[in-house]
Amino acid sequence: MAHAYERRPDAIYQQSFAIIRAETDLTRFDAATAAVVVRMIHACGMVDLVSDIAVSPDFAAAGQAALARGAPILCDVEMVKHGIIKRLLGAGNPLVSLIGTPAVAQRAEALATTRSAAQVDIWGEQLGGAVVVIGNAPTALFRLLERLDEGAPKPGAIIGLPVGFVGAAESKAELSGNPRGVPFLTVEGRRGGSAMAAAALNGLAAGLEGHG
Repeated sequence: MAHAYERRPDAIYQQSFAIIRAETDLTRFDAATAAVVVRMIHACGMVDLVSDIAVSPDFAAAGQAALARGAPILCDVEMVKHGIIKRLLGAGNPLVSLIGTPAVAQRAEALATTRSAAQVDIWGEQLGGAVVVIGNAPTALFRLLERLDEGAPKPGAIIGLPVGFVGAAESKAELSGNPRGVPFLTVEGRRGGSAMAAAALNGLAAGLEGHG
């Protein structure tokens, strides 16, 4: 039995974004940030997400400026990396996730921590001016903030969306309460995830392309 449903990808996106904008109050965001929020809601299907979003006023401008100059995109897990739409990255930004490397595994074991957190140390000087996208591990966000307290180079922007029941809400509260002078976007509470984090990055990049 045949069903009538929309098949055209562009039409599906356009209709989805229109529905989100119709059902969501985006008035507290600037236009570029609103486009990011729309993509985040599209990724999770929950329009009430908008009330939990915490974002610095300079996030979109700083994030897009970093992307435009070709800054690396540092991802806490491979799922975030693979969710980023490469064709939107006009400056050829390197997508970096070191979680599967032997050096990260060895450091995680030595420090009795997660690989996501251990790789934050190995990012090293790449942190300076980068766009950091954390969509899975609260330990990675906590360690990033610790590194900034230790004097590590500041990223150009942080998308901090770890998900879960242990440390997720707390790590994001620490980011929004004290972002260490770094432009940021987060979601208060337990919600987050790799798909939403990648969608936020894609929203920034799409804004540069004029597709927002």
